[in-house]
Amino acid sequence: MTSAEFISPAQLTEEFPIEGITQPSVLRYFETLNAGEFEETAALFAIDGVMRPPFESDIVGTDAIAAYLKQEGQNIKAYPKTGIAETVENGDIQIQVTGKAQTSWCSVNVLWLFILNQQRQILYTRIKLLASPQELLAFRR
Repeated sequence: MTSAEFISPAQLTEEFPIEGITQPSVLRYFETLNAGEFEETAALFAIDGVMRPPFESDIVGTDAIAAYLKQEGQNIKAYPKTGIAETVENGDIQIQVTGKAQTSWCSVNVLWLFILNQQRQILYTRIKLLASPQELLAFRR
């Protein structure tokens, strides 16, 4: 599959299944991210949703998230593998997904942490690289 090809939710589940995860907004996050549809990725967030990428401060709001992804998300592919979902006290859902991220120059293990509100919008996502300190230093700009 080339990077330009669209990945449907069914294909994502079949080709890149996330064992333990069925939340459409999380599946769609990976689908739109891999397709380079960053406006659609950002639209999955609540209006004041937060994205916390590696080595960055919080990016707040759908417009800021879309702008960030357009600038930094080119040529990055996410390959989610397994996940755990749990409902927290206030009814929000916390989801942890592990997998790999691939860029043109490296591949790294990643943990994505999502918090979804009761409307299943993404309130918060943190992308954490699972690498040794030496490997992380190599990623810094």
